[in-house]
Amino acid sequence: MLIAAAAVLGVVAGTCTGYLVQADREPTRLPSLSQPVLAQSKGEAPEPLSAARDRRVKTDGDLRELLLKKPRGTQEAPWPMGEDGWMDLAEYAGNYETPGSTFGGMATDEFRRAAVVGWLDDDYSVEIRLVQFRQEEVLAAADSVANGQYWAEDVEDTDSWAVPGTKEGRAYVHHSPDAEPGYEPLYGAEAHAWRGDIAMEVWVYGIKPVPKKMIMDLAERQMERL
Repeated sequence: MLIAAAAVLGVVAGTCTGYLVQADREPTRLPSLSQPVLAQSKGEAPEPLSAARDRRVKTDGDLRELLLKKPRGTQEAPWPMGEDGWMDLAEYAGNYETPGSTFGGMATDEFRRAAVVGWLDDDYSVEIRLVQFRQEEVLAAADSVANGQYWAEDVEDTDSWAVPGTKEGRAYVHHSPDAEPGYEPLYGAEAHAWRGDIAMEVWVYGIKPVPKKMIMDLAERQMERL
């Protein structure tokens, strides 16, 4: 016990001595926090990027202007397609078999807006949608396209081709028509591609098989406008 008490007293004494020595010393000066002044560059600021170099200049504007125009000689689409070329989230989700879950999923994926155009001729109906996402958390445009392609490839008797100039964009022709009692057989084709924060959807239906050239031409020309 005597040895242990002596050891404790020795530690305490050493600590006290250290504090006294440190207290008698002059404070150490800290380095200056100031930094050298940086010289400001002279001359005018650079011009903003053009739409050709900055894609957001184009896609943040009126999205409807990027849609293909209704061809001459065709009729206005007789089915509901939003208001004045815009399709809100509720109407967009209404195109799916499970609109409720689609609405929730698109809201989670940061749906921003959708522009739509459509027309009708003697044999075919066409609808094109540009769906834009905010993409603050996820790359939703690419995910939306992947989802559309998954379901397109799930249809039996379907051929598909890559859309030139796109990242993984594809066009599909479904050779077997949908046949319901009392209705003419309905053939279909579709295309899905994306660029930046915009997903493109092209839908074609007709009483005749949809030619590959038709769906490919629509998809290519629409993507060129993006």
